[in-house]
Amino acid sequence: MAKATPFQVLVRDLPVHRRFEVPSELVGDWLKGLAVRDALGAPDPDPQAGHGTAELDLYADGPHAFANGTFRGELTVACSRCVNPVTLQIDEPLRVTFMPRHELPDDDDDEDKKPDARDDAEDDGAEVAEDDLDVFAFDGERIDLEPLFREQFVLAVPYAPLCTETCKGLCPQCGIDRNTASCTCEPPIDPRLAALKGLKIPSGTGT
Repeated sequence: MAKATPFQVLVRDLPVHRRFEVPSELVGDWLKGLAVRDALGAPDPDPQAGHGTAELDLYADGPHAFANGTFRGELTVACSRCVNPVTLQIDEPLRVTFMPRHELPDDDDDEDKKPDARDDAEDDGAEVAEDDLDVFAFDGERIDLEPLFREQFVLAVPYAPLCTETCKGLCPQCGIDRNTASCTCEPPIDPRLAALKGLKIPSGTGT
């Protein structure tokens, strides 16, 4: 049996309204390995990594379970230009369907294991509405919300986060933050033109 966590709910307790708090320690752990997190050089655990709060109504309908509510929180990553901390806000509605694992398509390469996974789901009456935001597997007895909460933080990180749209970034020569100071570094010479540096072109003579 899976180890109980603060993010698990027993199906026998449904329907229920629950509030879940995600601490900074977990946020830092979930985002560990992302370049925009590692660039901060933050301590581990990082009390400033972020946090989250979920307000959910959970209920069951036949073999399926559902969670509707909201997720709000924040997380801290590095600006992709100046590497200073950037706080990202999360405010998302949640509408989640939990389905037994055998009703979900098999991700394995061995197609012979569950060749008719989608057909089985249809035969069992499993329907996922187009506006459902997420579908997660569960064992029919216990709903684990941790993967859902982790997903909210991971998806909140943009490819290239910015502290401001006008961020000037770091000088590529001396590394100074161009948002707060200036330097006398000159732009590097295009390597394709480096061979022409210092080349003296003789002046032409008129006829």
